[in-house]
Amino acid sequence: MVRTHESTRKLARHVERGTARIRSATISHRAGRWFVSFSVEIIRAARTPARPDAVIGVDLGLSHLAVLSTGQVIPNPRHLELAQRTLRRLQRQAARRQGPDRGTQRSPSARWRRTQDKVSRLHTSITNARGDGLNKLTSKLATTFGTIVLEDLNVAGMLRNRRLARHIAGAGWGELRRQLQYKVLCHGSRLLLADRWYPSSKTCSDCGVAKAKLRLSERTFTCDSCGMRRDRDLNAARNLAMLCPPTVGGRHETSPRETHVRPTSGGQRVLPREDPYRSVRANTATAR
Repeated sequence: MVRTHESTRKLARHVERGTARIRSATISHRAGRWFVSFSVEIIRAARTPARPDAVIGVDLGLSHLAVLSTGQVIPNPRHLELAQRTLRRLQRQAARRQGPDRGTQRSPSARWRRTQDKVSRLHTSITNARGDGLNKLTSKLATTFGTIVLEDLNVAGMLRNRRLARHIAGAGWGELRRQLQYKVLCHGSRLLLADRWYPSSKTCSDCGVAKAKLRLSERTFTCDSCGMRRDRDLNAARNLAMLCPPTVGGRHETSPRETHVRPTSGGQRVLPREDPYRSVRANTATAR
């Protein structure tokens, strides 16, 4: 008899009805706890998002986790930063205690092991809290909007920046994209990736004129051509949404930009690289 922390009734009902089959199970041990992960083949009716014709742009950041083209701002919970004080205290405790020594084959003390268990549990708690928030956000996007447009950020390259690496890792940009990649397939929506060189923050979302320079300290975008003033992250999100035209009646309307879009693995598409100071604009709608 094995007792599980989470309910398995839903899985058991599917298996009893014959609508699911367990293919494999993986048992792992993390942070002093045992976990079992089931790989299940399930028969499920085709799903469609609540607004299949809507397009939404998502601009990722550090001050805010995400800004949507609808104007909604998703705050960055900063789980890792909030836990730094406790984490440093536990690491100092571990440093004062007898740890393992490979040279002398010395075994660690029981107090050192207990401290390391606390550190491991804290990291697991941070990971779970971050994953829960990202799961809720990505599920909402995939089940609501027919098309989601993200920037193709070079997260691995950004992590080489020693000043921002911890903040970027704590935000979980890569995990957010990974979750969207499989959730859009489950819910009948699609994920598009804008080229990482596309100047979404420098381009006016009203008239389409791009600025030559925009300092990171400038949080409000002011267009030199039409005078439009808007939060730079919201402006970037709206530009991302306008890269892809909406679908009409379940049929995808093609634009001059969309003719150069190529499909990639996982049902994604990547918008092609173009001159940062010249972009072809299409008459598109932003999800509201």
